[in-house]
Amino acid sequence: MTRIAAATLAAGLLATSGSFAQDSNTAQAEFLGLAGTESGRATLTGSDGGVLFEIELTGLPPRKWVALHIHETGACDPSSSHESAGGHFNPGGKEHGFLAADGPHAGDMPNQYVGDDGVMRAQVFNAMVRLEDGDNGIRGRAIVVHAGFDDYRTAPAGGAGDRLACAVIK
Repeated sequence: MTRIAAATLAAGLLATSGSFAQDSNTAQAEFLGLAGTESGRATLTGSDGGVLFEIELTGLPPRKWVALHIHETGACDPSSSHESAGGHFNPGGKEHGFLAADGPHAGDMPNQYVGDDGVMRAQVFNAMVRLEDGDNGIRGRAIVVHAGFDDYRTAPAGGAGDRLACAVIK
């Protein structure tokens, strides 16, 4: 094999292995509203420092802040008002909220604003979680959007209220 052919083969193998790594560092989540219909999508991209969430979700109450959390159970059953998603993802046993003395949970994320059109468009980075397996792994868990905003300190969910939408991270 010539050096050029060997270099070309090696470059191709590196490019291919890089694309596999990139694919394993992404995940999708399809949101279900309370009526059980699909209402949006999240694309998650993992990195060494955490996970980037890119979310577009429709059918929410317009012109208000809503809470966004990662929940422990990957089950989104609208007939239970998404209570099937369990509590907040909290592998470190921390208090709820960014303003809590021993917080936040790994599943706590900043409130998001819903526009005039009832659509939430967000890009959120969470440095406390990872896509892969492990204590802070979130693949197979759920993303939940609540009806109200999170006050960042009140247990267990910041007074955020009902669960409006839920998506299992796949």
